[in-house]
Amino acid sequence: GYWGDHQIIYLLKFLEALPRHFPDALTDLLDREIFCYANVPYRLKPFPEIVADPQNTIRFDSALEEAIEQRESVLGTDGRLLSGPDGSIVHVNLLEKLVVPALSKLSNLVADGGIWMNTQRPEWNDANNALVGNGLSMVTLGYLRRYLAHLDGILESWDVTAAPVSGAVVQWLRDVSAALDTHRSMLDASPVDPQDRRVLLTALGESFSRYREQVYASGPGRKEPLPVEEIRSLCRTALEYLDHAVEAGRRDDGLFHSYNLLVLRADTERAVVTPLPEMLEGQVAALSSGKVDAHEALELIARLFESELYRPDQRSFLLYPERRLPTFFERNRVPEAAAAIPLVAALLERGDGSVIARDADGVLRFHGDFRNADDVDAALNALAHDPEWADHVLRDRNAVLATFEEVFRHHAFTGRSGTMYGFEGLGCVYWHMVAKLLLAVQEIALRAFDDGGSPADCRALAEAYYRIRSGLGFEKDVTEYGAFPTDPYSHTPPHAGAKQPGMTGQVKEEILTRLGEFGVRVENGCVRFAPVLLRRTELLREGAVYRYYDVAGDARSLDVPAGALAFSYCQVPVLYELGNGESWIRVTRRDGSSTVVQGDTLDADTSRRLFERAGDVSQIDVGIPVRSLI
Repeated sequence: GYWGDHQIIYLLKFLEALPRHFPDALTDLLDREIFCYANVPYRLKPFPEIVADPQNTIRFDSALEEAIEQRESVLGTDGRLLSGPDGSIVHVNLLEKLVVPALSKLSNLVADGGIWMNTQRPEWNDANNALVGNGLSMVTLGYLRRYLAHLDGILESWDVTAAPVSGAVVQWLRDVSAALDTHRSMLDASPVDPQDRRVLLTALGESFSRYREQVYASGPGRKEPLPVEEIRSLCRTALEYLDHAVEAGRRDDGLFHSYNLLVLRADTERAVVTPLPEMLEGQVAALSSGKVDAHEALELIARLFESELYRPDQRSFLLYPERRLPTFFERNRVPEAAAAIPLVAALLERGDGSVIARDADGVLRFHGDFRNADDVDAALNALAHDPEWADHVLRDRNAVLATFEEVFRHHAFTGRSGTMYGFEGLGCVYWHMVAKLLLAVQEIALRAFDDGGSPADCRALAEAYYRIRSGLGFEKDVTEYGAFPTDPYSHTPPHAGAKQPGMTGQVKEEILTRLGEFGVRVENGCVRFAPVLLRRTELLREGAVYRYYDVAGDARSLDVPAGALAFSYCQVPVLYELGNGESWIRVTRRDGSSTVVQGDTLDADTSRRLFERAGDVSQIDVGIPVRSLI
C-alpha cells in the first residue's frame, strides 16, 4: 500500500508506546477477535505477471466495487469491510493483523537488496515515486527489522502457546518460513549469489500469490490454532536475512544504501541488485533499525556531516546530493559505438532515421518521438514487418534496446527527486526527514545512557544530537531560514528560503524529541522525569509566567522562577527546579493536597490518572540534580 515504509514504522511506534503506558493492554488484545479487514476492490496480479511487468501489477475489480457500494448503501461504512459467505463481517485478532503486514513485506524480500516496491505505490517520499516496479527499499527493510524484533519480544512475554488465525494466513506464514529456512545457506556468502537470490524471491513471491488467490476467491478461511513459537521462529529467521542485508547495505563511504534497483531478465535466472546514490532516508532507517549500536551511530553521523548530503549553509541535510542536470542538447547523445551495431549501421547508411539518426552536428540521436523503450520496441517491430529488415531486427533488437537504456537510464529513473530542484527534489532539505533523523539519534543516545554506555560515547551522541538540531528552523533567524522560523514549511530548495507552508508530520517528531530532551519517559505504566539531554541554557535566566490550558480547557498561568523551566504533560504543568541533591517529585492535586516522592518516577496510579486526563492532578514539581544537565 501507499507509504509501505511508514505502514510498518508508524504502526511499530504505537506498538512500542502502548505497553509502556498500559503494560497489559497489548497482550490483552492479541487474541481478541475484534479486528477486521477493508474490502479493497483492487487485485494484485499473480506473481508471474508481476515479474513480467512490475510496473503494471494491479487490476481494478469493477464488479466488486459495485457490490461494496451496494453493501455500503445498506450497512453504512461497515459495508466496506470484508464479509464472510453469510454476509457477516470477518473478525480476526490483533495477532493476525500484526502478522499480515510483516508477511506481505517479507514476501517481497530481495536478499541483500531490500523490499521490492511492486504495488504501484510510492513510499513516504513520493518524490521517488518512479521507483515503483524497479525499486527495492532498504528503508522499509530497516524498519521491518525493528518491527520483527519487537514482535518477537511481545510474543516472548505472552503467556499463550497458540492463537486462532485465519487458515490462509497460517499457510502463508508456513510457506514463507519454509522458503526462508530452505535457502538460509545463501547467507554464508556476502554478497549473496544473484541466482540464489532469484530462487528465494520466486519462492516468497509465489507464496504470497497463492495466499492472494485463496483470499480473493473465498476469503481468509476458517480459523486454525497457530503455535506462537512458529511466529517467533519466523521472526528470528527473517532477522538473519534482514541483518545480513543491513550489513550488505553499508557503502564504502560509511553511509548506508537507501534504495536499490532490481533487474530480472527473462533470459537468465538471476536477480541483480544495483545501488542508487546515497539518500538521507537510508541513514535514518539504519539508525532506527536497532542494528546500529552507539559507536556505529557516531561513525555514521560523522560520515553524514562529511558527505554530499550535508548542506553547510543550512547546517542540515539534503534528501539526496545536488547535481547538475544535462542540458537539452546534452540529452539523447547516443555513443558512437552504437554505429557498429549492424542494424544501426545499415539504417544510417540508408538514411532511415526511424530509430537512430545523425543530427546536423554529426551526433547520433534516437528518434525524437521516443518516450520509452516500448516506443523503441514498436519502431523495431515496424521495421521487422519489412522482410529486408526482419533478420537485422531479430539479431540486434536487444543491442538497440540496451543502448537506449544506456543513454536514458529509465530503469534508474526515480521521479522528481532526480529531475526537479524544488518540491523535495534535487538540492532540497526536507524538514520532516531531518526531524526523523533527530529522533533516531535521540533514541540511540537515550539507549546509550540507559545501558550504561561509555561517558565518551554518551557525550558525543548528545553533541551530535544538538548539532543536528541546530539546523532546524526554530534555531535560525528569518534571514537564514527565509521565513518566520516558528512557522511550519515543507522544504528548503537550493535557490530560496523555506517553501511550501503547511504542517507536515515533522510536528510529531519534534513533540517526541522535545519530551525526550526534558527526560519524560514512560516505563511499565509509570512516568519518569530523568533528563540526560537537557541543557543548562534551557533554564530561565529571569522569572516568567507560563501560560497553558488545563484538562478542562481553561486558561491557566504559573509563575516560573529564574533557574527553573516549565512545560505541560497531558495538560498538567510540570516545573523543573535545579538542586544539588537527588531527584524528587511533588504532586499537587486539585483539592490542594500534595505528595512528595523521592526519586524520579511517579507511581502507576498517578501516572494512569495523568494519561486519562482525569483532572485531579493540578501540578507536578520535579527536583533535578545539577549533575544531570549538560
